[in-house]
Amino acid sequence: MKRAIVCGVSGQDGAYLAQLLLDRGYTVCGTSRDAQMSSFRNLKSLGIADRIQLESMSLTDFRSVLQVLTKFQPDEVYNLAGQTSVSLSFGQPVETLESIATGTLNLLEAVRFLGAGIKLYNAGSSECFGDTGGTAADEETPFRPRSPYAVAKAAAFWEVANYREAYGLFACSGILFNHESPLRPERFVTQKIVAAACRIAKGSQETLSLGNMHIQRDWGWAPEYVEAMHLMLQQAQPSDYVIATGESRRLEDFVAAAFAAVNLDWHEHVAIDDSLLRPTDLAVGRGNPNKARSILGWEAKYKMADVVRMMSAAKV
Repeated sequence: MKRAIVCGVSGQDGAYLAQLLLDRGYTVCGTSRDAQMSSFRNLKSLGIADRIQLESMSLTDFRSVLQVLTKFQPDEVYNLAGQTSVSLSFGQPVETLESIATGTLNLLEAVRFLGAGIKLYNAGSSECFGDTGGTAADEETPFRPRSPYAVAKAAAFWEVANYREAYGLFACSGILFNHESPLRPERFVTQKIVAAACRIAKGSQETLSLGNMHIQRDWGWAPEYVEAMHLMLQQAQPSDYVIATGESRRLEDFVAAAFAAVNLDWHEHVAIDDSLLRPTDLAVGRGNPNKARSILGWEAKYKMADVVRMMSAAKV
């Protein structure tokens, strides 16, 4: 029976990944900065909270990381922790850099120190690519990060690559494009949209305020994306992979689909708020998942329209 640690188990990806690993017969340890205070709402929503060993671990504290890895003796470690919001990173750049870049470095050092052949997955981000001018980004596309979050994720990516090459660690990064689910909190724009549309359909008189509706993103379904994470650690050799649908749609299309799902015209309920515009934003995000398709055998089954439909159905 394999043993896995999921860092950041309380988040969307952490919860779905923990569920997948349990279904595959793993013993799972899930970590959070304060496991005694965390609600683990997502784990409870999936009905798996009592099947996971929950531990407190701060990724920015090397001693804390080393203690948990030594105690649990994992075969695999999945690093999904750290500050996850691009918007919030502009207001909290130091916290963002420390939680992502320093946290990843501490994990790598702990794995190297223990020398137990632990396989490490690191959650990268498509935000690292910056604006590619509409070209689909693959594993060879240069990074041009345009937010503190993207800068931190880029640093973590190169830390993983360095430890893989310098010390022979089985460590890899999944460069994931946007992926959504009903477990997303409302501070993420997709859930904000779906939740508002459903409330308005039930009688709320609110107006949904949004920023730039012309941006395009490659939106996928989170439960599928965690399958790719697991597959990366089952390969003979470690490598980095872009995980995406390969299809980009405008935020306006997402909004239209969300309101159409509850039989409403979005034009009647949405207003543009310039205060929600970011200092820098990406016009188009699009991924090229050919490597994942050819080597991992992974391909996204669900595209944006499917994602909106499933998120809306969960709210009704």
